Amino acid sequence: MKQIIYDVVKKFQELYQTQPRIFCCPGRVNLIGEHTDYNEGYVLPMLINNATYLAIAPRQDNKINIYSFQETQSVTLNIEQPFIFKKNVWTNYVEGILRLLKSKNHAILGADVVVHSDIPLGAGLSSSAAFEISVGYAFLSLAGSTNIDRVELALLGQKAEHEFVGTKCGIMDQLVCATGKENHALFIDCKTLATENVPFASDEYSIVVCNSMVKHALATSEYNTRRAECEKGIELLKEKMNSIQSLRNVTEDDFTKYSSHLPSVIKKRCAHVISENSRVLRAIAALKVGKMDEFGKLMIESHESLKNDYAVSCHELDILVEIALKLEGVLGARMTGGGFGGCVIALVKNEYIDTFKSNIAKLYSEKTSIQPDLFVAKCHSSVNEIKI
Repeated sequence: MKQIIYDVVKKFQELYQTQPRIFCCPGRVNLIGEHTDYNEGYVLPMLINNATYLAIAPRQDNKINIYSFQETQSVTLNIEQPFIFKKNVWTNYVEGILRLLKSKNHAILGADVVVHSDIPLGAGLSSSAAFEISVGYAFLSLAGSTNIDRVELALLGQKAEHEFVGTKCGIMDQLVCATGKENHALFIDCKTLATENVPFASDEYSIVVCNSMVKHALATSEYNTRRAECEKGIELLKEKMNSIQSLRNVTEDDFTKYSSHLPSVIKKRCAHVISENSRVLRAIAALKVGKMDEFGKLMIESHESLKNDYAVSCHELDILVEIALKLEGVLGARMTGGGFGGCVIALVKNEYIDTFKSNIAKLYSEKTSIQPDLFVAKCHSSVNEIKI
């Protein structure tokens, strides 16, 4: 049994003197397809072995007692009462998903809960989606649901972030947390919600996650700015292509033809999204035939686009990518997540992983005085119950 599961069970028994059921929902890295989801584009995330773990047992009343290891506090919720929004409160995720499930006529029982996670917070590895999806899945299971609609759960998780947390996120994180498959990445068409499992298990290569350990304050405001800039691009391109609904509808040939119509900054933002959608499709084609070198090149192109056209990278992420690409056994590297801090992923030959980790840690620390957190991403499966 993993230590974190042991800790969750032990704490649950201390607080509630009963045996819980245990649920697990992993975080994710996005292999390629960044800032495309809210433009109705394509993404290719993969679940990792870092996860949120949730212990739960039913109560006889309608109270929900929940203890968080991260917050080191217990909170009692009653979703029968009107919701009162409080900014930056972790229980908003819990209340959001449970109230939305209840609004869809799902039974929500009173329960005692303990939650713990080894997903690094603020690293762009989808800790919030893993939290809300684990909560929703556990409460549905507790009420006796045996055939949970995972896509519905994902959509309600996204809606919870929009309405109860205030983050206008795309669907990628919730959908992969709810539906991802072990040893596969998940191709998501963010317009239609069509998905395809793409094999991503290799005896020769692995994804190494390099946490820069920084998160710059402008991440949220710049995220909202990028969304507005993309919307402006659509508005202007519609003057030439009146049938388009999003940047998803604009091909690279279309963009070459009409991009001179756009202001410089808007042109760059649109250029990233349109070219990134193309990179996702090419990356999937490469993975299906085992062309990992081609996949690595597309990772590099993606980072350059995020850095130069979309302007969501930062000094620390660029340093990590620059160092990684100079090390032996590395086929590609790019920032992953929203940007302005968080993580870089590198595609590394397995025989070089140990030397890669020691060298990148040393060189990054020398350049930034920051010690990165490094781990190999094992391709996990989506939210589920763990039998102990």
